[in-house]
Amino acid sequence: MTMPSTIDTVVVTDGTSATEHRAYVDWPAIFAGIVVAAAIALVMLTFGSAIGLSFANFHGATGVSPIWVAIAAATWLLWVEVSSMMAGGYLAGRLRRRAHDATEHESDVRDGAHGLIVWGGALIIGAMVAISGVGAAVGAIGNMAGTATTAAATASAPAAGAAVQKSGFDPAAYFTDSLFRAPAPTAGATAPAVPVATPATNADATAEAGRILANGAVNGSVSEEDKTYLAQLVSTRTGISADDAKKRVDAVIANVDAAKAKAADVAETARKTGVLAAFLTAASLLVAAAGAYWAAMQGGNHRDKQTVFNDWFKRY
Repeated sequence: MTMPSTIDTVVVTDGTSATEHRAYVDWPAIFAGIVVAAAIALVMLTFGSAIGLSFANFHGATGVSPIWVAIAAATWLLWVEVSSMMAGGYLAGRLRRRAHDATEHESDVRDGAHGLIVWGGALIIGAMVAISGVGAAVGAIGNMAGTATTAAATASAPAAGAAVQKSGFDPAAYFTDSLFRAPAPTAGATAPAVPVATPATNADATAEAGRILANGAVNGSVSEEDKTYLAQLVSTRTGISADDAKKRVDAVIANVDAAKAKAADVAETARKTGVLAAFLTAASLLVAAAGAYWAAMQGGNHRDKQTVFNDWFKRY
């Protein structure tokens, strides 16, 4: 019997250890962090809205300082975003399955990256919630604080046109109708005779005066020719003298200009407030991103060291 001169040795290795974690992104841990971050943010924002509504009321809206309201809202928003993102980032770092193929520094970076992904995912969910309309409840404080100023902007704000038309109230009609009011009699005098007109004629005159005022509002001022025509129209419709009609026209135009100026001031304040709010929101989001990154690294560090919080979690 012939024996082979050489024996081939076959070494069997376990290939699963090198390919146990093909992807360094642990999505289950990230999803868990996103859920926790979104839940904490929703609870805290709702709680903050309740506190704000308990201290605010419509009767005291005129005495509320927008600066202090903005500071309080920005501070609470910063706290909510940072704390919720840190909680979600810590959970993702603690639950992430570590691939033991990197240094401690590389592992910390991967943990922090998971915190950033949690931050981005929570922002996407928050945007979806806001778009769906659920986030409107969170803005109750801002809506309430702006109620007092919205009324002043209604007369000239284009965005309020649909609401005005739906309610049946036209702010310009007040100024137009004041042109055709009969003069109030003074003591010991009788009111001048007011010519009686058919409703159609009176409606035509009112509509024409309204168009003149609207044209002047669009162009910035009412021309002298239009003022003269309005004075003649008012004198004819009300029976007052030409001088009194001219004074009434000038007074109504002054009131319209004052309303426009007030609405413009409100719009400018709203614009500046919006710009400031956007910058504050962006800054707080960046701080929240840094907090999520740091918290995720801490969670990964506690995971590796198997840190136990005996004061918080105990077996009973």
